[in-house]
Amino acid sequence: MTINIADFGDVLVSRPSGREAFLGASSYLLNGADNATDFVLDFAGVKVLTPSWADEFIRGLKETYSSHISYINTDNESVKASLDILTA
Repeated sequence: MTINIADFGDVLVSRPSGREAFLGASSYLLNGADNATDFVLDFAGVKVLTPSWADEFIRGLKETYSSHISYINTDNESVKASLDILTA
């Protein structure tokens, strides 16, 4: 299942906001949208991503739904740096 991260905004900066985005996505996933265990996170359109926002969202997905998450459209330096921190 592909999740368009820009649906949560183009400036994603706080831990509470990341948690709120995860909970919103969870309610969509729990309502039968898809029972996928593999997720693709699409960062097209995201201007700023902080490690704290990404940590809340990605960790929530991993712990609740999936052990496999892949990323696309990660050319933005902010997105690259945040993902590098989380995957180090």
